[in-house]
Amino acid sequence: KIVLIKRKNFPKGWAIPGGFVRYGETVEMAAVREAKEETNLRINSLRLIGVYSDPKRDPRFHVVSIAFSAKGTGKIKPSSDVEDVKLFDVSKIPKLVFDHNKIIKDYKSKKKTKKVKTKK
Repeated sequence: KIVLIKRKNFPKGWAIPGGFVRYGETVEMAAVREAKEETNLRINSLRLIGVYSDPKRDPRFHVVSIAFSAKGTGKIKPSSDVEDVKLFDVSKIPKLVFDHNKIIKDYKSKKKTKKVKTKK
């Protein structure tokens, strides 16, 4: 299963939870924080899926994303900055914004990647 968010802002649509790294944060810390903020889930472990840097991947501006798969606990609940949060079967994922369908495809083909620490 995978948790996806429905974005309120442009580009609207379903997406993998995520956001930007704050000054002083590691990418792992940002992934854990963003997951909690957008889905209400507490992340227990992360695995690196890949790095995505195509200049055309985000219609707003050039963004480099580091994608992780994660295991989490808690009850999913949308935050104020997302329209909805749902759990999807990995084989029945809707069309996603950005290049997130590619990230899911990469996840399916590389399920055995290195675990990374989520603690400071």
